[in-house]
Amino acid sequence: MNNEELNNGLPENYEELKKAAGRSADWRARLEAVEELGRFNHKQIIDILNRLMVSDPVYTVQEAAYEKLKAFGEEVTVPSKNKAELFRGISKIVLRIKKSLPRDHSYEEFKEKLKKMRVDVYDAYEGEKGENFDAWLHKLWASATK
Repeated sequence: MNNEELNNGLPENYEELKKAAGRSADWRARLEAVEELGRFNHKQIIDILNRLMVSDPVYTVQEAAYEKLKAFGEEVTVPSKNKAELFRGISKIVLRIKKSLPRDHSYEEFKEKLKKMRVDVYDAYEGEKGENFDAWLHKLWASATK
């Protein structure tokens, strides 16, 4: 990306993009917002991208924000990919949802209830784990004891 492709103002849909960047239950919307916001070198956008780079639970979003900030010439440090847990007490969250279901529930029923009750958790881990999400979640579900 060269400087001619960058715009120094705010996009017309700035408020919409700002909301998308803050959607805790949709990592894809946050990633799309980063991509769009990254075309506009403006202090307010740099602040949003910095927040996402530092605190977004999904590394893909952090990395995209980092790349946009770097392209703006900001002095930024590559976000760390090593995180123990995205959400503190994930085992307890899984157990609580598992206990709320009938004893003979299926993994798919559990997965749907998790998505309904804690879409923020579901979405963040889905984004972070990628294609390994189902295997990871199934293992967590299977190991949670009632």
